[in-house]
Formats: sequence, structure tokens, C-alpha cells
Amino acid sequence: MTINSLESSLQSESRLQQEANANMASQLFQTDSFTEDLNCSVCLDFFTEPVSLDCGHTFCRRCITLYWEESNKKSCPECREEFEEKNFSTNWALANLAQKTRTLNAKPKATGNQHLCEEHQEELKLFCETDQKLVCLVCRDAREHKSHSFMPVKEAVEFYKDRVKTSFDSLTAKKVAALSVRLAQIQRISGVKEQSRSLQSLVSADFTKIYQSLREKEQSLNREVREQEQRILDAMEGNVAVIDKYLSSVQRELSKLQKQMGEHDGVTFLKAETCRERRFISREETLPLVDTALSIDKVGGPFQYKLWREMADVIKPAPVSLTLDPNTAHPYLVLSEDLTSVRLGDQGKEVPDTPGRFDRRSSVLASEGFSAGKHYWEVEVGTKTWWELGVAEESAERKGHITLQPDMGYCIMCLVYGNSYVALTSPRTPLAIKVKPCNIGVYLDHEGGQVSFYNADNMTLLYTFNQTFKGRVFPFFNPGLNKDGKNSAPLIICGVRYY
Repeated sequence: MTINSLESSLQSESRLQQEANANMASQLFQTDSFTEDLNCSVCLDFFTEPVSLDCGHTFCRRCITLYWEESNKKSCPECREEFEEKNFSTNWALANLAQKTRTLNAKPKATGNQHLCEEHQEELKLFCETDQKLVCLVCRDAREHKSHSFMPVKEAVEFYKDRVKTSFDSLTAKKVAALSVRLAQIQRISGVKEQSRSLQSLVSADFTKIYQSLREKEQSLNREVREQEQRILDAMEGNVAVIDKYLSSVQRELSKLQKQMGEHDGVTFLKAETCRERRFISREETLPLVDTALSIDKVGGPFQYKLWREMADVIKPAPVSLTLDPNTAHPYLVLSEDLTSVRLGDQGKEVPDTPGRFDRRSSVLASEGFSAGKHYWEVEVGTKTWWELGVAEESAERKGHITLQPDMGYCIMCLVYGNSYVALTSPRTPLAIKVKPCNIGVYLDHEGGQVSFYNADNMTLLYTFNQTFKGRVFPFFNPGLNKDGKNSAPLIICGVRYY
């Protein structure tokens, strides 16, 4: 037999022996009872130096020694039998069997679905309320859990299930609330998008009207210019024809004179000269000159201003002309003769106490009220240090101490103490206005429920009220207190008049 064949034979026998051992181990560990007999109930691993107690239970020497040291007891970890002495004897049979099992690379089988303590390999049967953790019976008796509160796992499960349910219900409520807020936010997003589309459509429609009006006006004016041009050109070109006819007759006379001047016979020359008609040369001729310029009446002068006035019917809202209603004015107010300005006087006047008159607040309304549509007016405030402007519903209270806020029928913006701009909401809304306006624009959209205030000098939006109006709405004016004589200037309505 060669060396190669001998080695091959030995390898085959080795493989056969390993397969036999593996088959034996597989058969040996087919039953749970066998593997359980090889397990230490403390460490749940194959026995290492197994020792048996007087009660008959077997443990690893190290496991039982540590158990006795940590628990400071002389008892069996399984049956709890107590002994007078810490006596045990080596179980050689289990030691040999465990060693053989390790040699076959077999692994112990866990017992059921039990959850075991990592430290003591005991079933976790208790819950330590103090440490908030699962423990075994050995842990309960250990020093680190002394004076701790325990409860059975089943009881702890029920207790914490109730807590979990409470948390679950709370989180569910929060989820529902969050979903509700999310839905509301999405609806508002849709609302903003829809509002944006509506505003863009409105802007496009308004500009389309303006463009159309301007285009029609442009075409009309250009047509008038072209027609005027044609009339003037026809007259001028007709005059050119008259001049051309005159030039032809003059040219004929020149030709005759030229021929006469070339005549060498004196007698013939004199005969021609005495016979020629001299009236054409001697008479005075005045040729007409048509010098008609294009009329600039339509497009000349302040053309853009005239165009702006003509577009008043297109621009909505156009600035309205307002006058003040004397029957609503506080007795201390002084109105101008044309009823377009108001200031605070030094003393009250004898006036009828009409139902619509302000008797405590130094205010006045406009004569014009609006029950529909969009309207805009401007008020000159100049350098005044105190004023109130806005609108008042017809039904709003005017007697006694009045609260100027929307739920009382007033949408008012004011300036107080010279530099504090405020929207009279509830509570009041301070306004951060960097550039002090000299003119305030007030915009009213009755159907839209909107009252907006602008710096009319540059059309910067200052504040907007959103209010549902129940009836007619009147412009409101209050020139403010005249402290130290610094606020004596009047409020002036900057109405636009068309003549």
C-alpha cells in the first residue's frame, strides 16, 4: 500500500468516525429530557464540575457557591430546602456525560419560553417597582433589592396595561387633535390658493377693463387725428392745384416774352409789343396759402389729466367727494362752510340735540352713507398729533361714552400722542408705521366686509378690518384733542370733484 493510499484510508476512517459521532449526538439530543438533565438550573448551560446537594438537586460548583454567598443562605435554589452546613458532593456521572456532550459540540436546549434572569438564570417572576425592572426570586433576596417593593409579573402586567391604555388613549386624542389641525391647515392652504386665484382673476379683470378703455380711447383719438389730417391735406393739396394752374399761365407768358426778345426785326418787335396783352403782367396777383395746423384740442394741454377724468367711470372705486353732516357733529366741532374740513373749537355751540349727534366724543359723520359697493376717500391729516378716522354703521351708538371697536359698529384707526398709531380692535392693535403719512386713504368694500387704511402718499397698506356690515356705513371723523395747542389744524377731506 502506498503512502497516498494509506493517508486516504485514514482520512476516510476519520470522516466515518466523525459522522458516527454526529449521528450518535443527533440521536442522543432528540429528546428534551436528556438535554434538560445536562443543564444547570442556575446558569442554564452544561454542567461544569457538577455537585449534588443533600436534597438530590445538582448544580455547577461555581453556581451554587455564588448563590450561597450572594443570598447568605444555605438552601437549594430549586426546592428551597435549607441545610445546616454547606455540604455537597461531586456528581462524576453528570460531569463525564456533560464533558462528552461538549466534545460532540452539542448545545443545551432552552426550557420552554421562559425569560430568565441574566445574572442568576432564574425565571423572571417578579417586577421591582422601585427599580422598574423584572427580577427573579434570587434577585428579590439580594442586598441590592433590600426594602424594595415587588409585585408578581401578572399583576404588574395588568397594572401597566392600564397605564399603557391611558397613554394610548391620550396619544390617540392628541393624534385626532393633530389630524384635525392638519385638516384645518390644509383647508386654509386651499383657501389661500383659491383666494389668490380669485384675486388674480380680479386684478386681470380690472386691468382688462382699463386696457380696453384706454385702447378704445387711443383708437378714437387716433381716428380723429387722421380724419383731421385728411381734411387739412385735402385743402392744401387743392390749393397746390390752383398754384400749379397759375404757374402754367405764367410759364406761357414767359415763353412769349422770350420769343419776342429773340426777334431781330425792329418793326416786327414793336408790333408784337404794342399788340400784346399787358394786363396779365401789370395786374396784382395774390396766391392763396392754406396754413391750417392740426387741432390739439383733443390731445393737447393736460392730456393725461383729461384722460384720467374721462376714465372715472372705469376706475372702481374712484375717489369720492364727501361732505360732513352738521346734524351729527359734536357741539365743540367747527365745520368749514363747504363742509369739507373739521377742527376742535374752544367752546361748545348751541345746537339741537338730534338723535344722531355725538354728545360726548368730538366726532362727526359724513352726509353720504354707503349700503353697497366699493368706495375710497382721502383725508389730509398733515402734521396733526391726534386724530381718528374710519367708518361707523348707521345703527352704532353715538350718545354717551362710546367704545370704538368693531362689535360696537366702528372700524377706526387713530393717531395718539403724536407718534402712536393704533387700530381700535379688542384688544387694541399697535401699528408699526415708519413713515408718517400726511394723507390717509380709507377703502370700504361693503359686500366684502373690508375697511382698509392706506398711507395715501405712497399707497402703503396700514391696516385692514374684516367686518360684516348690517346696513348703511358712514365715514367717521374726529380731529382729536388739542393739547398744548399743537393739534389745532383741521382734518380736510381731499375729495375729487368733476366739473
